[in-house]
Amino acid sequence: MIHPARSRRIAIVGATLAYALMIRGQADELVLIDVNRAKAEGEAMDLRHGLPFVRPVDVHVGDYADCASADIVIITAGAASRPGETRLDLAGRNAAILRQIIPQVVRHNTHGILLVVTNPVDVLTYLTLQLSGRPPHQVIGSGTVLDSARLRYLLAEHCDVDPRNVHAYVVGEHGDSEVPVWSLANIAGTPLSAYCVICQRDCDGIPKDDIMAQVRDAGYHVIQRKGATYYAIGLAVTTIVESILRDQHSVLPVSTLMEGQYGLRDVCLSLPSVVGRRGVVQVLELPLSEQEVAALRRSAEVIRQATRQVVQQQP
Repeated sequence: MIHPARSRRIAIVGATLAYALMIRGQADELVLIDVNRAKAEGEAMDLRHGLPFVRPVDVHVGDYADCASADIVIITAGAASRPGETRLDLAGRNAAILRQIIPQVVRHNTHGILLVVTNPVDVLTYLTLQLSGRPPHQVIGSGTVLDSARLRYLLAEHCDVDPRNVHAYVVGEHGDSEVPVWSLANIAGTPLSAYCVICQRDCDGIPKDDIMAQVRDAGYHVIQRKGATYYAIGLAVTTIVESILRDQHSVLPVSTLMEGQYGLRDVCLSLPSVVGRRGVVQVLELPLSEQEVAALRRSAEVIRQATRQVVQQQP
């Protein structure tokens, strides 16, 4: 189910993802939009100097009018997280920024997918849905795609296997209340409990609590050391973009509006979802354990309370 022939245009409000998209050859045109136009021009120049090494792509600086024909508008703009600050602590500052951005985007773009990366991504995906008036399947948050990748990497490191052969999801909030789906995690199609029996590495089993603490706190540790996360989130978002543009129907744990899954409504959070050209094609209600469903509902309530505060803020 791959349809790559048509021209692919991506507008990025904030320029942090352009490099990953260019390296992966995901677009024919990248439009960088930034309140600091000089910085955007510098980013575009730097990217264009690398064009001899990648597939042809038109990289240039634009404004909101350039969103008009974009297949995807990626929202990365926002205040940087400070050391010791949670993602939810960012909600008020970044909600104010999105209240300025989203109306200008949708004034010019009436059809494209809105892909929110700004944190707290679940809260701001819901706010974008409200501000844009788009149908839920067209407003997507990057969700726990990165968290799930971190879990897969740490499991692979512990079990000494290729991360691509580890399949595991983190669901719920992209944040402190996120939920690992241990009941469905597997290596090469084998449940973790069964894999440990045949592994023959003679370890004490998988330290699930330690691994999940590393997953949950990974972003904080990176921010503490270098100020922000760049590379892994760039690759995570390009994976979402690829599934949209090529109509791949990849299953990705993106953030989207709940419409009855596990009894949840009117909140955006991450569940494994089929992602294609029209956005979220289907949200999958997988057979989670009772404990995982309960934890997911608690996570949803954390997000709902934070969202309520943001939505009630005065613009």
